[in-house]
Amino acid sequence: MIAVRGLHKRFGDQTALRDVDLDVARGEVVVVIGPSGSGKSTLCRCLNRLETPDSGEIRVDGAALPAEGRALARLRADVGMVFQSFNLFHHKTVLENLTLGPTKVRGDSRAEAERRARELLDRVGIGDQAGKLPAQLSGGQQQRAAIARALAMRPKVMLFDEPTSALDPEMVGEVLDVMTGLARDGMTMVVVTHEMGFARQVADRVVFMADGEVVETGTPAEFFASPATDRARDFLAKVLSH
Repeated sequence: MIAVRGLHKRFGDQTALRDVDLDVARGEVVVVIGPSGSGKSTLCRCLNRLETPDSGEIRVDGAALPAEGRALARLRADVGMVFQSFNLFHHKTVLENLTLGPTKVRGDSRAEAERRARELLDRVGIGDQAGKLPAQLSGGQQQRAAIARALAMRPKVMLFDEPTSALDPEMVGEVLDVMTGLARDGMTMVVVTHEMGFARQVADRVVFMADGEVVETGTPAEFFASPATDRARDFLAKVLSH
């Protein structure tokens, strides 16, 4: 579903991504972990061209990532994105947030968009919040609304960029539960996260990044039991000891 080859990205004199290769199969859940500043979020944002790579190739469902214009808008409809800061439209109700994309981009009728939106809000456990503005919701509810909004576009792939890092600890579980359900339903997912329990239990594959590079990749069982590199061992020793 996703094929990345030789991806490079610089910000000024800092190299954020260095010769990154990544494959994500249809229906696979790939969790990307690593220390802060390792390039995880930059990689995630390159996958739907929120960041423009300096060189390399990205293909989604067999097609090269378009540079701009309508083709890029169509791709973004196929690649759902969930951010750490929710990014909901604050002046629109939760229901309006979910129906805007399907009516404007997909061309769905308002009635069909609302029907699907209400189904999705029920699915993520906030069906009773449809008429509220985002500010009236808890952080966990806002993030679940953001996931539902991405799903309303009927994406082929879902990207999650640290979706729980802005949440209070008691709200993290409700968002991870929704993501676990999506994984069970066969959604192709790339998840940048610090939640090691989610990586262990839900990922098909763990990708460990450091200093802009993919250092190692493996199944959760392999990676957490016996990481192959010193860099990964050091990282796990720090994050798993707390």
